[in-house]
Amino acid sequence: MNNNFWWQHGIIYHIYPRSFMDHNGDGVGDLRGIINKLDYLSWLGVDAIWLSPVYPSPMADAGYDVANYIDIDPLFGSLDDMDELIAEAHQRNLRVILDYVPNHTSHQHAWFRESRMSRDSPKRDWYIWRDPAPEGGVPNNWLTRFGGHPAWTWDEPTQQYYYHTFLPEQPELNWRSPELQQAMFDVLRFWCERGSDGFRIDVIHRIIKDAQLRDNPPNPRWKPGMDPYQQRLERYTRNQPEVHDVIRMMRATVEAYPERILVGEVNVAVEELMTYYGAGDELHLPFNFQIIHARLWDAADLRRIIDQYEALLPDSAWPTQVLGNHDEHRITSKVGAAQARVGMMLLLTLRGTPTIYYGDEIGMHDVEIPPELVQDPWEKFVPGIGAGRDPQRTPMQWDTTSNAGFCPTDVTPWLPIANDYTDINVATAQTNAHSMLSMTRELIALRRTTPALTRGNYRSIDAPDGVFAYFRETNDAQVLVVLNVDDQPKQMELPPDLTGAHVVLSTHMDRLNESIGTTLELRGDEGLIVKVT
Repeated sequence: MNNNFWWQHGIIYHIYPRSFMDHNGDGVGDLRGIINKLDYLSWLGVDAIWLSPVYPSPMADAGYDVANYIDIDPLFGSLDDMDELIAEAHQRNLRVILDYVPNHTSHQHAWFRESRMSRDSPKRDWYIWRDPAPEGGVPNNWLTRFGGHPAWTWDEPTQQYYYHTFLPEQPELNWRSPELQQAMFDVLRFWCERGSDGFRIDVIHRIIKDAQLRDNPPNPRWKPGMDPYQQRLERYTRNQPEVHDVIRMMRATVEAYPERILVGEVNVAVEELMTYYGAGDELHLPFNFQIIHARLWDAADLRRIIDQYEALLPDSAWPTQVLGNHDEHRITSKVGAAQARVGMMLLLTLRGTPTIYYGDEIGMHDVEIPPELVQDPWEKFVPGIGAGRDPQRTPMQWDTTSNAGFCPTDVTPWLPIANDYTDINVATAQTNAHSMLSMTRELIALRRTTPALTRGNYRSIDAPDGVFAYFRETNDAQVLVVLNVDDQPKQMELPPDLTGAHVVLSTHMDRLNESIGTTLELRGDEGLIVKVT
């Protein structure tokens, strides 16, 4: 396939705007704070930034309850600030990807307010309204993601229920309405015309529900103590066949603007994930969550996951890779600081477009949030099962000053900052040639200048227990990546036909240009990139 598009050889950097940089001193990150840190992102070497939602919102779910798709919440700035951010990013050859939330709006959105005025409202069918069940009560057994309660809220004035996968403050849009479809496509056009380079689409696999509203079947594996939402299998509330028709229309909309992309949050089995590429006419990049959701940080399991993913990819499809985001625990907290370095090497050497979550490049970890400071509704509605996402959303650690340089010293940040920020921060890491940040920057630079890493094929090879090894290859170049996913030293016998093999990068930040013979010695927690030809 043609693999010369910017989004195929580039690296995406995911910014959670509330936590990146506070410019106006209110303890919350904002657009001007991001503008002030664009030089850092250029220095790091990434190619695009993806911003979690910054639209007007009552913030019932941290901005994923959108009250106006074509404006900016004053918490983050203004439309002028967004225009400046896009312009300043483009001057630095950085693309800007915005979050697009098509599954639901805020209950304060003008569309929903009009929809609930009467059953005869022109926008009534822009949302999912239904009469009570024949015997009374909710229309069916669908549950909400937040707490496993019935996913229907009664509206007294119009005597009907409306549906919401998430909070009652997030009523579900009805994508079976042609008028709603066109209104949402207009949102895409609005931001494309303002210079957005693409969209990360929130829960795209959920936007169409079963037309008959059939009950979801029970989950035979559910047990008390598990997430109550998992009591039902989601047969009729996600991944419906008609979703692909909608995505094709979205793709056609952005295709009218050069080099725009659609990145999709598609949390489904890997076999089903492949269908979201369509025939090259649906998502450019359906996020691959196979590694981030792996239960084990195990070499054999990683090889199995990645080999399967590669084998299933259609010929016209381009892979994606991700190890962290705003909904998942940070990689450092999952596998430890030493293996997080190995994970970063994995992320930046696999085939496909990688996405780096802000702060992972310096080794940030989850931060324990006291109950009285919890912000995330998931933790409030489902306490005790680790559902809260605040720990991985804490402020970026910029320097050793109070509040880690995120906000003024006399201001309380919106979430607590890690206690070890004086050790783990950008300023300190930039002066340390062996830091996680220095390693990440070296990896990015090596990837950019090594065609085998940006465009080469992937081929895994047998390795000792605890070691994951693979080649990245073009017709005239070969790079070997060897990752010790164990804390113990390993010895690996190399194929006999390797010529001129030498180390070009170690996660330990040494061994540069070391010649490699037939046996490779790996230290514990060490990843190596070996240039072969």
